[in-house]
Amino acid sequence: MKLGLHLAQQTWPNGPAALGADLARVARTADEAGFEYLSVMDHFFQISSYGPPEHEMLEAWTTLGFLAAHTERVKLLTLVTGVIYRHPGLLAKAATTLDVLSGGRAILGIGAGWNEEESRALGFRFPPMKERFEQLEDALRYVHQMWADGDGPFTGTHVSGERLLNSPQPIQRPHPPILIGGSGEKKTLRFVAQYGDICNLLPNADLPRKLEVLKQHCENVGRDYSEITKTASLRLDTGENGEKTGQLLDELGRLSELGFTVATGWAHGVPDPAVLERFATEVIPAAEKL
Repeated sequence: MKLGLHLAQQTWPNGPAALGADLARVARTADEAGFEYLSVMDHFFQISSYGPPEHEMLEAWTTLGFLAAHTERVKLLTLVTGVIYRHPGLLAKAATTLDVLSGGRAILGIGAGWNEEESRALGFRFPPMKERFEQLEDALRYVHQMWADGDGPFTGTHVSGERLLNSPQPIQRPHPPILIGGSGEKKTLRFVAQYGDICNLLPNADLPRKLEVLKQHCENVGRDYSEITKTASLRLDTGENGEKTGQLLDELGRLSELGFTVATGWAHGVPDPAVLERFATEVIPAAEKL
């Protein structure tokens, strides 16, 4: 079982003036500790799970470029980009740029988007759910074509392009892995089977059924279910003094038995260096044996 560190909070003790230095230090420490993924949210306001909307929130893809410069091996992604925020041509170019400049460490995390409050506050169009999923499928088809050989035109339900030229292409071939966020059984998990490389699910009682649904979708589209990397999002909480480490490892063991190979989440106490040191010495080595 590999772990991913999700930087869900950026309201840190030293304030915005020190945020660049603090992020660089956390990223380097996470990289050296052995985290497999380093992710950020693609939101413009903080979400209620982590604090009030007024808390600090950096733009995701700019932040990933910064993190790439301060790390060497960890994979970098948004968890996840809302499809309504960026034209797929811009998104494919951003992910390509991250992959090239990081030496092949980019993952495209993408989903249909859900945050109506911040969208309307900043003036982003927030279409009905049906259209958002149509846009998501357009974007998935678009990036696949942009990352393939050739530079032909594209026509989708809501997006078209006359020449999908992408130079340079990503380092990772045939393309950077695509993580599709969400657990909807009719559309999202079908998109994972058809277009994705990684799924991301919440660790609740429905997990076994969600995996069976994904397996069936894979069979329907002729995809090898084992090709899909199964990831789960949870709070990586070891407690104030490490007293919850055993509980966290038990949860990781349960996920491993279901077939998950990555668990990613916010580590309670970051940016305190002691928290990441505990992961480096106690959690990550034990999780890798699961």
